[in-house]
Amino acid sequence: MSSRPIPRSLLPDTTTFLEDDVEVGGVSLVHLAERFGTPLFVYDEATLRQRARAAATAFSPGVAFASKSFLCGAIARLVVEEGLCVDVATGGEMDLVLRAGVEPSRIVVHGNNKLPDEIDQALAVGVHRFVVDNENEIDRLRERMDGTRSLDCLVRVTPGVEAHTHEFIKTGQEDSKFGFSLASGRARAAVETLREIPGVRVRGLHFHIGSQIFDVAGYDEALARVVELVVSTGVEELCVGGGLGVAYVEGESAMTIEEWGAGVRAAAARHGLPESVRLTAEPGRAIVAQAGVTLYRVGVVKDVPQRRYLAVDGGMSDNPRPVLYGSGYEAFDVTQPLAERPQAVRIVGRHCESGDVLVDEAWLPQSTGVGSLIATPVTGAYGYSMASNYNRVGRPAVVFVANGNARLVLRRESADDLVRLEVDSGGNSSLG
Repeated sequence: MSSRPIPRSLLPDTTTFLEDDVEVGGVSLVHLAERFGTPLFVYDEATLRQRARAAATAFSPGVAFASKSFLCGAIARLVVEEGLCVDVATGGEMDLVLRAGVEPSRIVVHGNNKLPDEIDQALAVGVHRFVVDNENEIDRLRERMDGTRSLDCLVRVTPGVEAHTHEFIKTGQEDSKFGFSLASGRARAAVETLREIPGVRVRGLHFHIGSQIFDVAGYDEALARVVELVVSTGVEELCVGGGLGVAYVEGESAMTIEEWGAGVRAAAARHGLPESVRLTAEPGRAIVAQAGVTLYRVGVVKDVPQRRYLAVDGGMSDNPRPVLYGSGYEAFDVTQPLAERPQAVRIVGRHCESGDVLVDEAWLPQSTGVGSLIATPVTGAYGYSMASNYNRVGRPAVVFVANGNARLVLRRESADDLVRLEVDSGGNSSLG
């Protein structure tokens, strides 16, 4: 139980609490809700830029933003401006990043099942790094490379490390669907095989042990296993992936990006990684999560013997993490940010699912009810990027705020947007 006001540490860096409002980036959240409607994603540019700069300086050149955490043209341009590359995992992500004006030389291509046209696109534009994930992918590269063009690769290694996180976001264990096993020798064989393909340059190795990781222990263990392969193959780069966790609820704490970088560098040095090897990373959540806040309007209050429900105008369509992973969040009343929060409620969405729960146990002021504007902080990662149109609900708008100004970077989906794919037998729109 927590009757205290929401901890400021969970909100964007520029947050200011007023008696009857909250400002982020010098902009009123109440006014943003009135202007753009709810649900609404609000991102603080200052927080985004600070985290991106921290990542760029904590590691060697070549650090990439994991765009799966949140991708639109505005964020792609922002992270590149702050010195990062952009990591994409599908042709759709690559297309968006290219349309945003990001140079191919700042793009890193991932994926455990890259489609043939996605491989062709990466080769055609000339990406910064192509992360090779499996033997079938090596075969596809062999078919396409004839020595007339070059491709800079990283080999994804599965180090056999069990990260202490949710089962669905572990990726470094031996039976992972990602990468080449280190223990079996398949990772070393992949390096040797790729080096035989004309035009393929194996620049380095890559591993990723999972997400929402709160200490360096897992990275230390992975480095202890991977460094020998780095040294013996003579590659010039090692990417430790992403996975740095963030605090979502009161009482949680997480490393800063600077602390993460320093800890990983120290572990690499302890295990003998040569100073000449570039040490890079791919943070995503750690850059965007705390920068984002989601605004909702309460529509229904329902009391049952066990609890009180507050139903809002969003739900699992704009934040599926609680349903997928049992993720916890806090909430606060935007017009009463300094008030005590003695009212225990379960915040649910408007979808036709009993599991459509945003916050299982939230604490709000006693007067919060129908019509109240509430917010869930730390929603900048894996909310919009995993959003759906379940129950034919349009995805929310996204606003960036900075220096007292708000700019719309993604508009709210309309009813027309939701029917744009409908066609009749002749290939024409069937619904007007």
